[in-house]
Amino acid sequence: MLDRLTSTLDFHGQALRLRAERQQLIAGNIANADTPGYQAREMDFSAALRDATRHLGLSSSGGPSIARVPMAATQPGHVGAAAGGASLHRDLLYAMPSQPNLDRNTVDMDRERAAFADNSVKFEASLRFINGSVRTMLDAIRGGQ
Repeated sequence: MLDRLTSTLDFHGQALRLRAERQQLIAGNIANADTPGYQAREMDFSAALRDATRHLGLSSSGGPSIARVPMAATQPGHVGAAAGGASLHRDLLYAMPSQPNLDRNTVDMDRERAAFADNSVKFEASLRFINGSVRTMLDAIRGGQ
């Protein structure tokens, strides 16, 4: 019984954590927009959420259109490793450049700004879902007073 009550919170909690990590990834891309040779990174959010919530029996649908080229990591502490060595998004991808650049930097600021705004809106939506679920549970506990 308690599992059913918390599974929605667990799902949105995982989504919120992954949204925060994706926001950091996008911010890193934006910060390195002028770094020669920097390869913009992206994560397949739906796959990461599916992996993170597999134990809940829930899944997400849809997915972004990004290249499926996994980033090489030669050390366990490289990109994608969270605290404690567990990776929330172990398969970081390279974002596909929209046009070639002389300094081999693949950050497209228009794409990054749009992704940042989109991710921010979805982060806020996850917060609202969690808030609504908590309110509903509190109303049920109080007996709908």
